[in-house]
Amino acid sequence: MSGTVITFYSYKGGVGRSFTLANTAVLLARWGYRVLAVDWDLEAPGLHLYFRPHLSQMPPSGVIDLAHEFIQKVEMPSSHTVRVNVEGGVLDLIAAGKVVDHRMDASYAPRMQGIDWEDLYEDGFAEFLEERRDEWIAKYDFVLIDSRTGVSDIASICTAQLPDRLVVVFTANDQNLNDVVDIARLADSARDRLPYDRPRHQVMPVLSRLDGTVEYKRAAEWQKKSAKVVAPLFRNWLVKSVQPDLMLRHLTVPYVSYWSFGELLPVLEEQSPSPNQISFALETVASVIAQEFDRTDLLADNRDAYVAAARSRRRKFDLDLMVSSPRTLWRTSTELITELRLLGVKVDRSVSGDPGILDQPGDPAQHLCLVIDGGLSRWQLTEAERFARRALGPDGAQRQMFCLVARGTNRDLLPGFLRNLQHLEFDQSLRPVRVARKLYDLISATPAPETEPDHEALRDAEAALREVPAQVPYPARIALVEEAVQGLAGALEDGDMDLLRDRSADLLLLSKPHRNGTGVAVPEQVRTEVSALLARIERRINAFTD
Repeated sequence: MSGTVITFYSYKGGVGRSFTLANTAVLLARWGYRVLAVDWDLEAPGLHLYFRPHLSQMPPSGVIDLAHEFIQKVEMPSSHTVRVNVEGGVLDLIAAGKVVDHRMDASYAPRMQGIDWEDLYEDGFAEFLEERRDEWIAKYDFVLIDSRTGVSDIASICTAQLPDRLVVVFTANDQNLNDVVDIARLADSARDRLPYDRPRHQVMPVLSRLDGTVEYKRAAEWQKKSAKVVAPLFRNWLVKSVQPDLMLRHLTVPYVSYWSFGELLPVLEEQSPSPNQISFALETVASVIAQEFDRTDLLADNRDAYVAAARSRRRKFDLDLMVSSPRTLWRTSTELITELRLLGVKVDRSVSGDPGILDQPGDPAQHLCLVIDGGLSRWQLTEAERFARRALGPDGAQRQMFCLVARGTNRDLLPGFLRNLQHLEFDQSLRPVRVARKLYDLISATPAPETEPDHEALRDAEAALREVPAQVPYPARIALVEEAVQGLAGALEDGDMDLLRDRSADLLLLSKPHRNGTGVAVPEQVRTEVSALLARIERRINAFTD
């Protein structure tokens, strides 16, 4: 599913637009979404300042460089992204341009001023931007664009061509209110002239920096006045039963003097905000974005439930389970993965000791299973701690971590946060069929379908055949492998399931890889016999399933 592009716009500066975008981006990323923030406020860039404590590096390039790549006819433009390190999902930034010591590089201003955007569009820049847009929405769930204020060529790019939706940030004064609705109408008119099939904007107005703590009466009057002015912006997305003035109260970001100094991210400090804190309102704004401007009746009835639903909505993973094991338990983890896949679980291996696994910004799997014999390896412990930080907090209630421990393991020696988990015991001399079924039950919250004994024997044979390697350590083993395969075929022909299990165990033992990785290629004839037998067994298994 493609992502959504949302432009944050304000007619006047100084209303907290970049502040709102930056904090919204962090919230969405912490909730598990993949987010790209783009600083297109080219004349007054500063989005990078909000993220600077969390940047993986100072941005070496940005939007200006994207434009110059088009001018120079670069065939494969760079991504220009830098990672913003926040726990949860993915947050990347495309700055306005190169940043040095938290300032825009000295060459930035002349390069920016030297761009004639009208000339760029005449040369085909619109199509170039569409290609970049397609790349972004293929990679991210949300692309948040910080737009220049006012009416200009740059603002038109951000409000007309690129976005699916607009967030218009304004303050309680006539300078803002006089134009807040007109700008959406102008953006729609401008996109009607573009050769791209996009619907009318959905526009979310955000009333910012409203101080209701001292001048409560005046704040209430201005909020009511603002709701009347921006009511037309709600027409094509607000549920009919929800009044605009109620919705705007939910979308009002209060003025809190503490956060007015510097470029700060209160959503990282106010972890569980109360209604009088600024992060409470920012959570609501982020939730409306996460919910695709939908289900506003739920927001009106129960704001906390609406936010909770937005937090959990992204909880979609490529895998159901990641199995983490040391290399000494490679065989057991392989057999476990095979059994789980036969039950329909989307599962893969996480090889402890591979730093690349731990450097991934997001989690590929919803759950984690640690396979342990005696104790955790150093890398397993790191991986478990990382999973616990990301998944066992308030946003990860639906995620679980399991410990699969070898018989005889002293569980009291495990780290404290693992001792309290449910432990499943396995015997290394047996295929982990029953353990896999138990894991399936825990993950799916429904019992695994009962399996006939003959069906289990067929599955054992299937797993053994899939493990036959391309090479064996020495020529004599080829004959043994061929004999075991023929024994499997004979047992299958005779319907002797006990013998089928024995031959499967023999074949698994013969398929054990050689320590130094060298060996003799298994002949094509044997590989053909394995494939043919595997096809026969799969047909028998499917017959059981049907």
